[in-house]
Amino acid sequence: MSIVKKKSEVCGILGLLLHDPSVDAAPDICEGLSLLQHRGQDACGIVTCGPKGRFFQCKANGMVRDVFDEKAISKLIGGMGVGHVRYPTAGSSNHAEAQPFYVNSPYGIVFAHNGNLIDGPSLLQYMDATAHRHINTSSDSELLLNLFANNLQQTGKFRINEDDIFNAIGGLMKQCTGAYACVAMLAGFGIIAFRDPNGIRPVGVASRRSNSEKDYLFASESIVADALGFSEWEDVKPGEAVIITRSGVSRKRVAEHATFAPDIFEFVYFARPDSVLDGISVYRSRMAMGDALAVEVDKVLKERGITVDVVIPVPDTSRVAALNLAQKLNLPYREGFVKNRYVGRTFIMPGQQMRRKNVRRKLNAMALEFSGKNVLLVDDSIVRGTTSKEIIQMAKDVGAKKVIVASCAPPIRYSNVYGIDMPSRTELVASGRTTQEIAEAIGADLVVFQTLPDLIASVRQFNPSIPTFDCSVFTGEYITGGVSEEYLQQLELLRADNVKNKLVTNSREGKGEGSMINGFHDRETMVASSGPINRADDTVGLHNTWNVS
Repeated sequence: MSIVKKKSEVCGILGLLLHDPSVDAAPDICEGLSLLQHRGQDACGIVTCGPKGRFFQCKANGMVRDVFDEKAISKLIGGMGVGHVRYPTAGSSNHAEAQPFYVNSPYGIVFAHNGNLIDGPSLLQYMDATAHRHINTSSDSELLLNLFANNLQQTGKFRINEDDIFNAIGGLMKQCTGAYACVAMLAGFGIIAFRDPNGIRPVGVASRRSNSEKDYLFASESIVADALGFSEWEDVKPGEAVIITRSGVSRKRVAEHATFAPDIFEFVYFARPDSVLDGISVYRSRMAMGDALAVEVDKVLKERGITVDVVIPVPDTSRVAALNLAQKLNLPYREGFVKNRYVGRTFIMPGQQMRRKNVRRKLNAMALEFSGKNVLLVDDSIVRGTTSKEIIQMAKDVGAKKVIVASCAPPIRYSNVYGIDMPSRTELVASGRTTQEIAEAIGADLVVFQTLPDLIASVRQFNPSIPTFDCSVFTGEYITGGVSEEYLQQLELLRADNVKNKLVTNSREGKGEGSMINGFHDRETMVASSGPINRADDTVGLHNTWNVS
């Protein structure tokens, strides 16, 4: 099996339809994307649909606040639109791969995707040999878009209806395997959302009263609906498609029944604590993780004859669990680390040396909370161990006697193939190591991991109707099937190549080498687009208004 050079990332997606087409949707979409910034800090984009079905686009590398200033937002005309934020990856940083993507045929489609396909090579072959559609980037989001577009084109209709769209999405779900939550927009028609048959990646829908009518929102997390004044939040069900026009809302399950298995790592790490996913409060689930972890920590500490003086969280995700753990064990809870909020998440940064430097920039240990104490550090998970090792050393540097680490998640030993960029097993500190060996590798006196049954129970208790969760990073069991050892080995080789490319790119950019495109260094050989192009890096046939006077 050959693996295409594709992006694997957790992202944030958003779609908005205002009942009044004369009101621009872009300001709300921009605000919504800023609320999803934790899901994607590498690139962002918005495409809106204005009068006569015309699309307006702005997308680039960077944070939402940097890309979308007042001038940029003012050029995004229209009462409906789609937005996307992309998580940093070890691959290309070319902003041609920023979403949303666009195809002009049929009907004009804009598309944003969160997740990852595991059958890309066969789908690429189908696109080339059968559908005769050109895939111009290394993103499987473009692949999904073209599958959808090709299925719609087969209707041969001048104008399509909701049934045609449902049939196209149902066909797509039979054609591809993996994790995907998607939002699409058809020119002059409406917005669409759908979710893979296992419901691995999240997306939901909400409404907001606008005079006597309603505005509608799709988003990765419920926090967007809360902040923008939307209510009646509902998760899109596994294998379901939702179509919203100014005439109404249509919903239909378009895939055959499959086991519902949302990614448990959303609750451990990725989602905001004030979001509710699949009927489960992320905040409450993390409280429960802390309670369960306290029981395990208490048992292990008593077995080892170790006492703890203070509980300190590793900011930010673990705070909720750490506080509950401390309360349950009747131990003092202290904020021992001060965080610099202007440094991004580190576990997916390319190159171990870069990660080490960024940990020191990101956190500062306060000696008065560590000096002379046995410290229990609580973290949401331990991935590569690079961050944990630096944090433990920081604690010891300021006088901690012993450092015990408690992880809210079990040991991560396996690749993630469903959209989290930590694919290489050799990079995972828990891979092939016992708990004691993990402790030695990261410099801890002791490591205590949450058990998998306790983690699942911590989340599932808030929605017992969910039969299971995707826990593949802990078990190596992939809910979709189709993940072979050969696939994982090639994925790891690809990641190693991408890291090398990223490090070379960073080195060259630091020296000011290379040509500038739209204000960015271009690092890749550009492929000619099958559609009209306005700029060398504009791989969709839409004018990109970013950084244009």
